[in-house]
Amino acid sequence: MKSHNALEILQSFIGKEFVESPSPFTKWLNPIVMYAETGRVSFRYLIRADMTNPLKGLHGGVTAAIIDDVVGATLFSYNEPFFYTTLNNVIDYFSPAKIGDVIFAETIVIKKGKQIVNVQCEVWNEEKNRLIARGYSNLLKTSFEK
Repeated sequence: MKSHNALEILQSFIGKEFVESPSPFTKWLNPIVMYAETGRVSFRYLIRADMTNPLKGLHGGVTAAIIDDVVGATLFSYNEPFFYTTLNNVIDYFSPAKIGDVIFAETIVIKKGKQIVNVQCEVWNEEKNRLIARGYSNLLKTSFEK
């Protein structure tokens, strides 16, 4: 992946499953890239049975994982030679999603400092008229290179 621009890789998957992700967990989540710009990314997800809790609703931990994962892809869009690690995720849950629902996770970088980046992610239903969750993450630049 070093020979290609990370943003161009994301953009080449618009409308398709992001099968080229370096993350096995992203592959399990199976997102479809909706748009990708530097500092802004949107993924679409189909809620499967293995993503749900005993009430057959989207598991809160999976929601948190989706937020963390798409936030990571957002940092990937900067095409920097190093990785970021999540310092924290603060998530508010507003409404459920169930098996078969399509949801969208959309990010925007709020502030990008020299070492720490703050990103917001909103998770919406397919019609984008019901907010499922909103998360904020702070990430720390590491010395680990891609």
